[in-house]
Amino acid sequence: MEYLKVTTQDLLEQAIEVRFTVFVDEQKVPVEEERDAYDDTPASCHHFVVKDGEKAIAAGRWKEYEPGTAKLQRIAVLLPYRGTGVGRKLLEVMEADAKAAGYSAAVLGAQVTAEGFYHKLGYETEPGGVFLDAGIPHVNMRKRL
Repeated sequence: MEYLKVTTQDLLEQAIEVRFTVFVDEQKVPVEEERDAYDDTPASCHHFVVKDGEKAIAAGRWKEYEPGTAKLQRIAVLLPYRGTGVGRKLLEVMEADAKAAGYSAAVLGAQVTAEGFYHKLGYETEPGGVFLDAGIPHVNMRKRL
């Protein structure tokens, strides 16, 4: 497996293709809600893609949430690769990148069904309860880097 920081438009499109497979095709997120201005170019955000040989199998991105805090977003792993450690390693790579850039904390909006996964990686659920994002229940979570 290769965990790559996206530096080309081709890699960015591969990452977005993974996200569309997971979020739009599988979870029925409206297509117009999945791609945004942070997906215009590799420099628009800190994008990552995981490749198994030539196949993109996972993706994620992070951006500044507030000074010192990175917001991890759009974390997606193709169904056959879930439960294999790919998602955990992708989060570690993204967190390390944010930490190297000077960030001391990370936040994310976790789907409620993935809350336990993030707890195992050191994230704590923040007060405020469940909210809907693209019609899917989420909770806000935070971790010190």
